[in-house]
Amino acid sequence: MSMTLSRNFEDSLFDSTDKNYLDLSGQIMAAIEESYSSKLNGYISHSAKVTGFRPGSVIADYTISATSNNLDFTAANTAVSESLKAQGILSFAQSEQTDFTTGNLYPLQKLNLICTQPDFAKGPIQWIVNNKDPALDNTRYTLSNNNSILTVKNTSESDSANNCQNEELGLGEANEEKNGICQSGFKGTITYRCDGKSLVWTPVQNNCVLDLIDDIKSKAKTLVKENITDFMDNLSSVTAQNNVSITASAATVQAIVDILLIVADLSQSIAISEPVMKDFLHTVDIIVSGTVSSQWTILNNDNNTSVKLLEAIEKISDRLTDDFTISGKSIQLNRTTTNNSFSITSTLFNSTTEIVIPQVPNETTITIIIFTTLNNVLPTRNTSSKTDTNNTDVHINGDVVVVKVDQTINNISFAFDITDQSLGNPQCVFWNFSLDGWDSTGCEVIPSVNEKDKITCECNHTTSFSILMSPFPHKNKALAYITYIGVAISMASLVICLIIETIVWKSVRRNDTSYMRHVSIVNIAVSLLIANICFFIGAAITDQEQPPSVGRCSPAVFFMHFFYLALFFWMLISALFLFYRTVMVLSQMSRARMMAIAFIVGYGAPLLIAVITVASTAGSQKYISQRACWLNWDESKALLAFVIPALTIVAINLVVLIVVLYKMLRRGVGATTQPDEKHALVVIGRCVAILTPIFGLTWGFGIGTMVSRDLGIHVVFALLNSLQGLFILVFGTLLDSKVRESLQGELSQNLSSGRTNNTSAGLASIPGLNFLPWIRRRSK
Repeated sequence: MSMTLSRNFEDSLFDSTDKNYLDLSGQIMAAIEESYSSKLNGYISHSAKVTGFRPGSVIADYTISATSNNLDFTAANTAVSESLKAQGILSFAQSEQTDFTTGNLYPLQKLNLICTQPDFAKGPIQWIVNNKDPALDNTRYTLSNNNSILTVKNTSESDSANNCQNEELGLGEANEEKNGICQSGFKGTITYRCDGKSLVWTPVQNNCVLDLIDDIKSKAKTLVKENITDFMDNLSSVTAQNNVSITASAATVQAIVDILLIVADLSQSIAISEPVMKDFLHTVDIIVSGTVSSQWTILNNDNNTSVKLLEAIEKISDRLTDDFTISGKSIQLNRTTTNNSFSITSTLFNSTTEIVIPQVPNETTITIIIFTTLNNVLPTRNTSSKTDTNNTDVHINGDVVVVKVDQTINNISFAFDITDQSLGNPQCVFWNFSLDGWDSTGCEVIPSVNEKDKITCECNHTTSFSILMSPFPHKNKALAYITYIGVAISMASLVICLIIETIVWKSVRRNDTSYMRHVSIVNIAVSLLIANICFFIGAAITDQEQPPSVGRCSPAVFFMHFFYLALFFWMLISALFLFYRTVMVLSQMSRARMMAIAFIVGYGAPLLIAVITVASTAGSQKYISQRACWLNWDESKALLAFVIPALTIVAINLVVLIVVLYKMLRRGVGATTQPDEKHALVVIGRCVAILTPIFGLTWGFGIGTMVSRDLGIHVVFALLNSLQGLFILVFGTLLDSKVRESLQGELSQNLSSGRTNNTSAGLASIPGLNFLPWIRRRSK
């Protein structure tokens, strides 16, 4: 039997030992006892018992015993309601009627809803529509004198059955949330939300904890250190016997972590023996097994449960005594005292992780705990992105190792198995509790050419270690082909560009404007060509080593940085020269002075930036990226030393173009400007207008590749970046009509000269005809 109380449900009503539960159940049983004893024939005195409470306002379930099966509850229930009302507790009977209409529902029509009051229910009828009293809205609803008929004046489609409804949770509007009860054997609540599309109550949060674990957690609050051994033995036994139920409940896993943290805190004043640690780790082994990964995903989205677990493991590891070894399904502990070098290799399934301490000062006790499944439990955020609970750009790609020593260790080496071979960019990290994230300070990756399935790390301190790896660089053959073929085309285009410039050099430098244009194009081509050569060198190093060697990569990165910047600065020189010759028409500057300024800006500024970048990011893994031979982004943000100057030059060039176009459209290039000079200015403007956006767009996508895994961004960047040389050849050289004319003239002259020489040689070989060239010269 049950009754509904008009009051808000509290979670404490789930706990039969809580004061609120005891008080309310006591009041209800007293009211039932008083009313049923006098109003219900056959009731057995003092048999009423409240069995529990449920949400839905507050639903109280209770039982009674009677001598008859035919009982009339009408007067008895009315007396119970009045008795509770006198104590300040309002109770009511909710109609189980679901159909209140006698006909079809039509929009914009009047509709009468009829409530049939049950025989046992006494008192006035009250209607609730969408959790509101319709009597308060007399523009839409009217009630009969006894409230049994509710009239809806103008119905609409929204009045149709668009609410969620079931027996336990009742009615609810779309997106409304209500708490429901847990299944048998669990305590807590399940939060449901009304799905507006399916009109079904959908669970959104499950706070149900296994009864046995909840009882142990209650006992843990009063646990004393003398009872830790028996307590942990009980926890380990209960966890093992109920592992299926536990691994399916995130709330139960969280409760166990809370218990383990209580035990770890309490252990700080005592020594922990092997049996206690064995029970502790066997409990951990169950809640970090592979079948619980989905529950940890839920827990890591809402709180720091996994970090609390790691904290509990580290705390209790500090209090171990004696030397011993413990092995579980996914956990291996080894505690050893030594005064020599130390090494250990994992004996766990699918794990060969090796830990080496080459030098141990004095006699040292070393505790090593290896976890093969903790990588599925701990969050992946690092200290640079700790606002993200799980940084999707990186993964824990190996075992997690806890190292505890009672002496200072300055050198420890780890050889981790790589779990996912498709990932790259390894980082040796430890969990920094102060910064609440993975931290690489004091650790570095040791490149290995021979062992592709292992990552070796060296650290100068001890704590909880693992490796983070990301999906960069993309292991995509199509992307690699696009990049290498495109760069090859780019380099071939640049070589052709330089050959053409060499052929036409004498004929195209007739005036200062044309001369400076071709100087700029030549230096742009040379800079990009050398940068592409450095790119191939860096790519070869990256293919051989992962992560790339600092010593071998740094020179390639420096020259790539320098010459890519030089490319942009020579583009800036072109734009500024265009501005100078178009806007400052009355100013004259010698060719030598222009050349000096151009080379100082074109190569001096990039050299200064490149040198400052090296100096400010000196140190291992701070200058170059761990993903490839290129500037570092993750730790030092050295890449900004290229991105900021490059994009700034793009912005300046665009402003210059706007100003020049405005001046040219307003007054023309100028009457005093020679045709050849005017042509050169137009070509410069076209190059700047086309190449500047292309280069800017290219490196805009370049920034995207550093922060995104999207393959489309990487493909677009590879296409644009690898074809820059082709753009320079087409827009800087081939589309210049003067260059084409000069090239055609030079080639025609060379071909004509070749034919003349061949003909002369042939005629000269005939006796008596050697005088013909002399006659031709005389006739001229």
